Amino acid sequence: MNNFLCQTKRLQQIVEPLLLWYHQNKRDLPWRQQVSPYRVWVSEIMLQQTRVEAVKPYFERFMQELPDVRALADCPEDRLLKLWEGLGYYSRARNLQKAARVLVEQYDAKLPANFEQLRALPGIGDYTAGAIASIAFDLPVPAVDGNVLRVLTRVLCCSDDISLEATKQQFRSLLAQVEPSHGAGAFNQSLMELGATVCLPNSPPQCLVCPLQTLCLANQKGTQTDFPVKAPKKARRIEQRTLFIFSCDIDGKSYTLLHRRPSKGVLRGLWEFPSVEGCLNCDDAFSAACSLADELGIFALKIQPAPSSRHIFTHIEWQMSAWEITAHASDFAPLSRQLLDDYRLVEIACLSHDHPTSDVALPSAFAPWREMLLSTF
Repeated sequence: MNNFLCQTKRLQQIVEPLLLWYHQNKRDLPWRQQVSPYRVWVSEIMLQQTRVEAVKPYFERFMQELPDVRALADCPEDRLLKLWEGLGYYSRARNLQKAARVLVEQYDAKLPANFEQLRALPGIGDYTAGAIASIAFDLPVPAVDGNVLRVLTRVLCCSDDISLEATKQQFRSLLAQVEPSHGAGAFNQSLMELGATVCLPNSPPQCLVCPLQTLCLANQKGTQTDFPVKAPKKARRIEQRTLFIFSCDIDGKSYTLLHRRPSKGVLRGLWEFPSVEGCLNCDDAFSAACSLADELGIFALKIQPAPSSRHIFTHIEWQMSAWEITAHASDFAPLSRQLLDDYRLVEIACLSHDHPTSDVALPSAFAPWREMLLSTF
């Protein structure tokens, strides 16, 4: 990236119009009400790779049950993951709790008003540390995320690869020169807001309503959609899986069988419906389900096809077929039966996102079958 001084001067010109636009047009979001370092932190972690509309109900529920750092630090992990259920990237929740425990031990359960100290906490990178420092403490620190990079590369007609850390660092250096000494949080949010609502990623940017229309080099040249530049992602690995959705009624309540995933790898330590690798036909699926049921002391009564689905992770795509296995009620009793390690009989009602006491976190990869069970119990 050349002409650092010229680029700095151009970015100095965007501060005032952006702040004016932001104060007039910012969205009314839950974390912008009753602003506190804790609320800013939790919202920023939730918003990573997740849509704002999806985050809203999670944030409200999370704040109601875990209103402060100490509550988060003390929360049982299974309950924490249940509160996070459906947001994905569950390491974010685990790192939140790790950081909360550090805050309790070292900072009297308060987030420090210092970029470097924030940056050292588990799960907090340069962007999140900058967002917390600026929004919660009004420190003049940049916060560079995907929205910000899109806006700035268009304003400057910068074709550097935004996936490179060197490019992100260069933009942080540029913004550090123009951050207002007061109102840095509003300025950082104005850049994010513009990228989220006007300077859009997957559709034509709305340049006619953009406060930076006359300052944007890409708009002047008609090359807005050429930016940002990012190296293509590697192709995802395809994995086929066959799921077994067990169900049975016991004493007027409906139950299903879940398996806890290994402590390493995709969705580590979370619950799933029992499964095997590959796409099995009806006979092979029933044979595999009966074999599993025998190990658990359960009798599989009948099998029928269930909806298929796929789920995309960062580097993997799961293509999942499924079979619904009906078991005879008496074969599940008594409920105190000791199942094999990592298997558990779960009341179907506990699969609901908003169940008040459940500690069973079933990731969104398995949402079609959770909804199927919840609709019938």
